[in-house]
Amino acid sequence: VARVTALVPLRLRQSVASFLGECDLVLGQYLRGQVLVMAVLAVYYASALALCGFDLALPVGVFTGLAVAIPYIGFGVGLLLALLSALLQFGSLQGVLMVAAVYGVGQVLEGFFLTPRLVGERIGLSPLAVIFALLAFGQLFGFVGVLVALPASAVLLVAWRRARARYLASRLYLGAGEP
Repeated sequence: VARVTALVPLRLRQSVASFLGECDLVLGQYLRGQVLVMAVLAVYYASALALCGFDLALPVGVFTGLAVAIPYIGFGVGLLLALLSALLQFGSLQGVLMVAAVYGVGQVLEGFFLTPRLVGERIGLSPLAVIFALLAFGQLFGFVGVLVALPASAVLLVAWRRARARYLASRLYLGAGEP
């Protein structure tokens, strides 16, 4: 870090250090929010599966909750594991449908409430902006885009705020020097 900082011109060091510090704070908030989402989902899946009488509720529920850190794949692997286990345990369509319903509700809970509220609001993005960022980055960059959508959006938001503040303090905006 010191070597990279030494490459920044002296007149820009304070500004760059301030920007990077703010990005660090926002990304830390993102990470804390994501961990909170994972913990809530782990508790939800383990509890809901236990209420359905699923023998492997704790390990499968906790695994699924923690695996949602990997968008789509984590949820998909957890769902597949739970459905196969439910089929072996219950041996009926009713048991498999109960487990599928638990995962359906969990996906809705995560997608429309937990991630927008616990992650988006922590990094300063509205729930609509979170959904838009995920869709836009996913469309532009595929799976990797979905992985980096929220952290990249957080950094872009910090840059936007700084650019806006600089413009509002500029001579152009304030009209300084006009007759």
